[in-house]
Amino acid sequence: MDKLLIQGGTPLSGEVAISGAKNAALPILCASLLCAEPLRLSNVPHLNDISTMLRLIAQMGVGVTLDGTDGLLLDSSGLNNPLAPYDMVKTMRASILVLGPLLARCGEARVSLPGGCAIGARPVDQHIKGLQAMGAEVHVENGYVHAKATRLKGARIVTDMVTVTGTENLMMAAVLADGETVIENAAREPEVVDLANCLVAMGAQISGAGTDIVRIRGVERLHGATHPIMPDRIETGTYLCAAAATGGAIRLLKTSAAYLDAVVDKLLDAGCDIAVERDSIALKAPQKLKAVSLRTAPYPAFPTDMQAQFMAINCVAEGSAVIRETIFENRFMHAVELIRLGADIRIDANNAVVTGVARLDGATVMATDLRASASLVIAGLVAQGETLIERIYHLDRGYERIEEKLMKLGALVKRVH
Repeated sequence: MDKLLIQGGTPLSGEVAISGAKNAALPILCASLLCAEPLRLSNVPHLNDISTMLRLIAQMGVGVTLDGTDGLLLDSSGLNNPLAPYDMVKTMRASILVLGPLLARCGEARVSLPGGCAIGARPVDQHIKGLQAMGAEVHVENGYVHAKATRLKGARIVTDMVTVTGTENLMMAAVLADGETVIENAAREPEVVDLANCLVAMGAQISGAGTDIVRIRGVERLHGATHPIMPDRIETGTYLCAAAATGGAIRLLKTSAAYLDAVVDKLLDAGCDIAVERDSIALKAPQKLKAVSLRTAPYPAFPTDMQAQFMAINCVAEGSAVIRETIFENRFMHAVELIRLGADIRIDANNAVVTGVARLDGATVMATDLRASASLVIAGLVAQGETLIERIYHLDRGYERIEEKLMKLGALVKRVH
């Protein structure tokens, strides 16, 4: 199993390009199931989760062709197996996103309940409730969701909680339904908007994406299209935090600050200088960071996927900060590993009090989930001496060529096989 060895203490500097967004690419890969004509995608990141999803839809009968360095051509004209088996979805929660498209296109779907990061309960009951409102027969048996419908019917769906994958699944199911579907309390994340843009390019009729009420007028069929995947806002935020923590100065290319207001605001509060251009962001760290308190909440508030990275920078900032996690109930597992590096963190239920220390010291630590892995990388870049991060397969699920990009920014890091 691969590990990451980091020699800390070097400020990051230089330029690096940001990859396409994993959380936008995954539902868009599933959108290819809705149409018998080819879907051509660009800016697709090379990640383990993407590879897993491609294997999953390929065994359903989808033709997958590489198109250049970051392009894909997906042909679902041969779709013949509406099944997502457990052994293919056990490591990735996003696999539930095939449920809506398969049901809409094939009239049936059998999808294993998914796995993913161990960061608390992530129920799929909102997906099921929404599909039942659209007329589907759905039951869960032996760890599989079985769904059937001759043709889904438009419906008014009010989700009990804001759910990104739930909104995406129901939106994809509704594009081929009979009549209008209204999703209320919908997720507003930019990745939801990117999926909607792709579906509209395929001929769907969607309005309100990016607000809490999304309207979808069902059509008889979709057609082929070309769509570029949006840049990864969480990867962008992670590299900004790494530069801030190490006292560096970097410029990130092929990205946008348009979806990062909450993150940029907190970095400014920490004392960083940030310059934003149309497709790049530059950050210069202060001599000493100021601790920043934050509370995670659904978009456009502070993202839960950036909480761990800010915990890492608060570990070496001046003062104390309170981090409150409101999305997942088990997302402070990285705190124990940061403490191994010398951090001063106290956990009280869903609150973490972080007091900055003069220095962190390298040690062997273990990644517990995707974003926790990123926080350990940031801490390792700051820590004096060597930090060895174990179980970095989590990192490979969400960060494309992370050691190469860090080395390009001057970090002393290498992958150990």
